[in-house]
Amino acid sequence: MKNIVSSLLALSLMFSVLGQKQNMDEKLLWKLKRVGETVISSDKKSVIYTVRTYDIDSNNGQTQIFIQSLSGGEAKKLTNVKGGIGNVMLIPNSDMIGYMHKGNLWQMKPDGSNATKISDFSESPSNVKFSPDGKKLLFSYTKMIDKSTKDIYPEYEKADVKIIDDLMYRHWDSWKDGSYSHPAITDFSGANSGKEFTDLLGNDPYDVPMKPFGGSEDLIWGAGGKSVIFQCKKEVGKEYAMSTNSDLFEYNLETKKTMNLTEPNKGYDNHPAYNPQGTILAWQAMKRDGYESDKSDIILMDKANDLQVNLTQNWDETVSSFIWSEDGKKIFFIAVQNATQHIYEIVLPKKLAPVQASEIRKITSGQFNYNSMVQAGAFLIAGRQDMNHATELFKVDIKTGKATQLTHLNDAVYANINMSQVERRMVKTSDGKDMLTWVIYPPNFDKTKKYPTLLYCQGGPQSAVSQFYSFRWNFQLMAAKGYIIVAPNRRGLPGFGTEWNEAISQDWGGQAIQDYLSAIDALAKEPFVDENRLGAIGASYGGYSVYMLAGVHENRFKSLISHCGLYNLESWYGVTEELFFANFDIGGPYWLTPAPASYEKFSPHKFAHKWNTPILVIHGGKDFRVPENQGMEAFSVAQLKGLKSRFLYFPNEGHWVLSPQNGLIWHNEFFKWLNETL
Repeated sequence: MKNIVSSLLALSLMFSVLGQKQNMDEKLLWKLKRVGETVISSDKKSVIYTVRTYDIDSNNGQTQIFIQSLSGGEAKKLTNVKGGIGNVMLIPNSDMIGYMHKGNLWQMKPDGSNATKISDFSESPSNVKFSPDGKKLLFSYTKMIDKSTKDIYPEYEKADVKIIDDLMYRHWDSWKDGSYSHPAITDFSGANSGKEFTDLLGNDPYDVPMKPFGGSEDLIWGAGGKSVIFQCKKEVGKEYAMSTNSDLFEYNLETKKTMNLTEPNKGYDNHPAYNPQGTILAWQAMKRDGYESDKSDIILMDKANDLQVNLTQNWDETVSSFIWSEDGKKIFFIAVQNATQHIYEIVLPKKLAPVQASEIRKITSGQFNYNSMVQAGAFLIAGRQDMNHATELFKVDIKTGKATQLTHLNDAVYANINMSQVERRMVKTSDGKDMLTWVIYPPNFDKTKKYPTLLYCQGGPQSAVSQFYSFRWNFQLMAAKGYIIVAPNRRGLPGFGTEWNEAISQDWGGQAIQDYLSAIDALAKEPFVDENRLGAIGASYGGYSVYMLAGVHENRFKSLISHCGLYNLESWYGVTEELFFANFDIGGPYWLTPAPASYEKFSPHKFAHKWNTPILVIHGGKDFRVPENQGMEAFSVAQLKGLKSRFLYFPNEGHWVLSPQNGLIWHNEFFKWLNETL
């Protein structure tokens, strides 16, 4: 009997343990599936999308294509291949699905059968698009234009040297090698398509799409397939480094001539899109040259009537992206407002004119971020995420805003982990403003306990602290480790009007830093926050903020972590590449007379004599926006002052950490440091 009782107790205990939910951990985070491109099927009954997964052992990722009925049910996997796959599209005049694989265009039936290669490109293409009649292909490819060192000195085969005569010799994470991304068109005639093509830029030293973030949305067919429209910044060298003045150009297939459509505007012009009727061109634009975070508006152009209007000029927020409705009578757009990102609708007036804010209808609501959308009749198929969930696709009723989940990529994972609680809290700033602050609590939060607490400092500096789900700065993971996270929407963030958004420029170390201190001071008063175990963490401008706080926090923090932060604004100005950013946000070069005030008032190295807190410094060797010398300088100061400090250096990572094994080490060292210091 004793043996039977013991066995029953053991069995009961086993099932109890098996039934317990776990907290999110680093490896589980990398196992989550990630939704990518989204296309509506030709019959409007299904959504076709890509899913990317990562394998830690091989240190690599793989993408496959899936299809999901809009009426629900299980998704079907359409591909099972190795190697790069993407650029999903519909093949015109058929029910076939197209995609790029192994440098060529393939097609398959909607059930995934009959996969066939239908091109033979002589150059490796990207951003491939069919013309409306299906007879031509538009794409971009890499073309060598400038001479390389090996071209100049072919006899020195083993030499490794760069000869540089102008600025912009490197950008974000890549050295200039003499190659450019060019737009091209080719006839589509089956398996031999792509061997011969027309380069729309010839030997001009410009990039289309623009580097590093431009994509297929900036390279489109014009009305009726009679032209091609693309974004380009026709500057080189120092002028390129100092300006954001990109324009939209139209290449006429018949005349072979190119026209600048947006020459009067001096800021960014991008994301062109014709209405379905081909009569009105829309795009996004920023007014000011050099200001990369200027208000982004939707511009409409009716060329036939020589009319151009700024549709959203009366709306005090910035547009993230937009699409035309299927009937061309509306525009749907995504924007951040009050720390969440949602979908909005504009019904176009009969006569083109700017709309009033009251005429913009918010379709979706809730504590979520919507980050992509395509239309399928009465619904929008949209990617949605929040601080506890990676992106899944939802079917959104355009009239009611009701959202129904379509994909369930990570349901099994989330069903077995404890969720953190996310709270919206208003905090009074030092100048009496109300600041929305996210507070993320550990799973199974117990208000009778005291928790170590992390102040999260956002980068950008004008990037929203919304309901995003990051695979590195993941609040769910941090909370699962037992930390409370405080994430303020400090000065400089979009979603609270243009005045709030612009307040940070040339005031990096001013009110925004005080906003951070207001947020952590407010939470430190709570009985469940251990005020003796506070930390500050952040990347990019957030990393700068950590360095700045290190000199002004007056013993609030016990531990600091700065990733790719700006430490010395003078030396940073001399090594960064996009100088328009430094000129606008810092005020210009340090050698001006008088010098911009930022260098003296807001450079963290000016406050290094006050540093007294343990600090983990993280940097990538290929981060050319905030080069590695910034992290090295900060680490040297900490070491020479005798502070507990560590330098985590990734030679082959840029401004972000992208490979799985490096990402796991990043998280391991991140939490190891907090365990040691908090």
